[in-house]
Amino acid sequence: MALYVGASNARRYFPKGIEAIELQLDHLAIQCQLRESFWEGRGEIYDPRLCAWLESKRFSGNSNQNPIPLSMIPSGPNSFRLKPITSSRNRRSTDQTFPAIA
Repeated sequence: MALYVGASNARRYFPKGIEAIELQLDHLAIQCQLRESFWEGRGEIYDPRLCAWLESKRFSGNSNQNPIPLSMIPSGPNSFRLKPITSSRNRRSTDQTFPAIA
């Protein structure tokens, strides 16, 4: 399992050549290395801690195996807060987000 941001979001939201980003997962902040494939059209972020967090979200309230839609909210330079998208009503209009899928 990985966090898929897509090739177009990778080009748009991530400065070319950065080696790592910080992700805030609930109360945990982790630094994830970006693989070379991230810049070659794959747009996936993989880290074992991220995978464990995504699995915990998948099995809490998501009874099927469908991908989990997430928001990535910028929270600083090369730093993002991840939040599951439960409905458009729960998202604040001030949040600058882009979609990602686990």
